[in-house]
Amino acid sequence: MTASPAFHAPAKKSLGQHFLHDRRTIDDIVLAVDPRPGEMLVEIGPGQGAITFPLLRRHGALTAIEFDRDLIAPLTEAARGIGALTILHRDVLAVDFTELAAGRQLRLVGNLPYNLSSPILFHALGHAAAITDMHFMLQKEVVDRMAAGPGSKVYGRLSVMLQAYCEVTPLLVVPPGAFRPPPKVDSAVVRMVPKDPARIGVRDPGRLQAVVRAAFGQRRKTLRNALSGVCTTEMIEAAGIGPDARAEQVQVADFITLANLPWGDPVQQP
Repeated sequence: MTASPAFHAPAKKSLGQHFLHDRRTIDDIVLAVDPRPGEMLVEIGPGQGAITFPLLRRHGALTAIEFDRDLIAPLTEAARGIGALTILHRDVLAVDFTELAAGRQLRLVGNLPYNLSSPILFHALGHAAAITDMHFMLQKEVVDRMAAGPGSKVYGRLSVMLQAYCEVTPLLVVPPGAFRPPPKVDSAVVRMVPKDPARIGVRDPGRLQAVVRAAFGQRRKTLRNALSGVCTTEMIEAAGIGPDARAEQVQVADFITLANLPWGDPVQQP
């Protein structure tokens, strides 16, 4: 088994910190990432180094993005003699992953703060061309939504927008007791692999976002009504979708088809 975190620091509630300490979970995450020689690993929010140091021992080099200044010195000291740890004291949402990759491909890992998980996911997707894969820990209910398929009660905007660009695979459930302090909900680890751009086929990401937002904005309405301010009934039919269907019944590929249709001026709400 891996060692416990190399140091202990108080969790800051204002930063949504919950430090992982369960050895079995740590081992499972490292096994899932399975770093290979030559790869560039980037960890978001290393915290006390629970995942950082096992990955560093196995891989030899790691870049970590940490917002909490108080953790930088302990992380740096604990890494001595283990491997090459580069720490960026930055807000992850301000990090240009494409620039960081510098022509290489990144593999992202992280126990994401629950209050910032969705912004971080979409920020990473904005740099998908520079990312091989992502292994993230999030609230289990968020992972359930990310991976949900049509017909599920939790299938929604997050499901469609992430699955349009990535293969999303839940890997393991992590109970509250695996963290210090324990959160009030279960967590889960998910793997996200960006799709080949040729397979995605989204012509205008902004248009897809607009369609999906409108479709799920009023879930109880049929698409004919929910999308009345965005596109016509004829367009919905042209995409092969029944106008009387509801958003949770529509496949990701069908939303993409609808967004890719030639659009004139936006349809105005009556």
